[in-house]
Amino acid sequence: MEIEGMLSSRKSETNFSQGRFQFRLQRNGSAVLNPINLPTKYPYDPYYTTGTQDAANPSNAGIQVVFDELGYLYVRKRNDERFNLTPDEMVPVAGYYQKATLNFDGVFTISRHPKNSSSNETWTVITTIPTNICLELNGPRGSGTCGFNNVCKLKSDHRATCECPRGYSLFDPDDKYGSCKPDDFILGCEEDGQSPQEDLYTLVDLPNTDWLSPSYEIFRPYSVEDCRMSCLQDCFCAVAVSKLDGCWKKMLPLGCGREDREVTATAFLKERRSNSTLQNPLCPPPNAEKNQDSLIVIVSVLLGGSVIVVFVLAGLLCSGPFFYHKKHTEKHQQESSMGMNLRCLTYKELEDATNGFNEELGRGSFGIVYKGVIETGSTVPISIAVKKLDRLVKDGDEEFKTEVKVIGQTHHKNLVRLLGYCNEGQNRLLVYEFLSNGTLASLLFGDLKPSWYQRTQIALGTGKGLLYLHEECSTQIIHCDIKPQNILLDDSYNARISDFGLAKLLMINQTHTKTNIRGTKGYVAPEWFRSKPITVKVDVYSFGVMLLEIISCRRSVGVETGENDREILTDWAYDCFRRGTLDALVDDDPEATSDMKRLEKYVMIALWCIQEDPSLRPTMKKVMLMLEGIVQVAIPPCPCSFSGTIS
Repeated sequence: MEIEGMLSSRKSETNFSQGRFQFRLQRNGSAVLNPINLPTKYPYDPYYTTGTQDAANPSNAGIQVVFDELGYLYVRKRNDERFNLTPDEMVPVAGYYQKATLNFDGVFTISRHPKNSSSNETWTVITTIPTNICLELNGPRGSGTCGFNNVCKLKSDHRATCECPRGYSLFDPDDKYGSCKPDDFILGCEEDGQSPQEDLYTLVDLPNTDWLSPSYEIFRPYSVEDCRMSCLQDCFCAVAVSKLDGCWKKMLPLGCGREDREVTATAFLKERRSNSTLQNPLCPPPNAEKNQDSLIVIVSVLLGGSVIVVFVLAGLLCSGPFFYHKKHTEKHQQESSMGMNLRCLTYKELEDATNGFNEELGRGSFGIVYKGVIETGSTVPISIAVKKLDRLVKDGDEEFKTEVKVIGQTHHKNLVRLLGYCNEGQNRLLVYEFLSNGTLASLLFGDLKPSWYQRTQIALGTGKGLLYLHEECSTQIIHCDIKPQNILLDDSYNARISDFGLAKLLMINQTHTKTNIRGTKGYVAPEWFRSKPITVKVDVYSFGVMLLEIISCRRSVGVETGENDREILTDWAYDCFRRGTLDALVDDDPEATSDMKRLEKYVMIALWCIQEDPSLRPTMKKVMLMLEGIVQVAIPPCPCSFSGTIS
């Protein structure tokens, strides 16, 4: 191998495409092993070097890497001296095949095999470089030998194995060397912000374990117990590492994880408490009520068996009042089953609450929204938003009840809360909480541009709400009309998704776009036009378009700019990304351009979301993990292309 020559690893044991590791002879004469960033091939810091560079005396520098027929591997210097990579005591054997391999886990091995062997003998490893890949691959960038949040352990053959820590699982179950994700929760300060962290999380003790990803806080001197409590009470902290009489606190994603007896450290990894999962109490398991009823029946039978005669007589005497009471309460039970904690209101009550539907807040795909005030039983009335549904499927009474029940069972801080409903004759209305700061559309496209930080928080909040609708509630909900007009903002400008769960109520022949497609022009996924199955990926597409609007404070379509290349935001955004001119996309916003790494990441995520092929789009769970930096974002292909993969 000559100067600037290179040997690449494969991607995995069975995938022979280019992997994350290189063995190369640098221009300065030193041979190195280093990981790379696969999308751009950018080389990270070496984890092994021969040190055969010599700026003061170039004749001492390496010029060639030689692997001879006897199995010796060495760097030949300009003065013909050798720097051996193989052990000096290695005995040369002429009757063997020799091979040098850069394995997918970054371990460089030299092996040999008998030429005349008639048996199925395996290759014998002569040497490995480095001797402990888990400890010696410790650069500040990249994920290490294993993926992010994974832990490297050394096997007896000096090769690496990887294992997700407790509370984490592999993104790709078939790639144990890949990245790990938290199970059933997304760590962050916005989640369950009203509860103390120690009520939500516990810590898993991992002895002889460390992650070398950068620390955002270092306390020295600091006791082990103080280190534990500091992480437990800190919503930013994913893991705290106690070592050298100090405490290193780290956020996700965690890189260069290793477990080894030579690691004199203990890691305290934050884990969700088992009795505090993301399954909301307002979305109970479907069999919860059934199980409770079964328990009551069993107890009743046991108790009743001893006094059966008494109950028979009592039943004869009380059957009349019982059936009267049953008939009297049936209607109440039916109404209460519409949704948990929902208030059933009459049309007259809502007409009075809105002063005759006098103050209009907006119009949408389902009807008109009015502002009102309603008494709650307390001394202070609350403001409400009343949506009159006027585009429902005919004779859809049961469907209305079903959908309202589903909406009523949802509960998430990034969803607009349903307070009540009216189902009286032809009048069907929904009563929501009133949010004072209006829609995201008004904020983004108004005269004053919101700050870059505020926009990123709105994007995160909207993504969390969609993730809940798609995956975290007992009934999956596809919104079908994600756009800035359907994102409302509360007093603190937190994003709240509205109109979720209403898509099934929309008449087949009446939509915002006056076609058979449900959604709004500019946000509609391509599969709507192609009679393909509609999945949650239609919401991912709409979220991607809206994310570009949040980034740029520009409408996706419908505005004459006088600049043809900017009239369709999705096309222009991809051009800006491809040309490296993202500053133009944010109109040279100094706050955004100073955060260029996040800006580029958000644009790449948006471009993945708007891929024409639904199978290329990530799920909302993966979108959130990418937005929060837990997983890396690969370079996206052109959104109109059907090639590319999400890695």
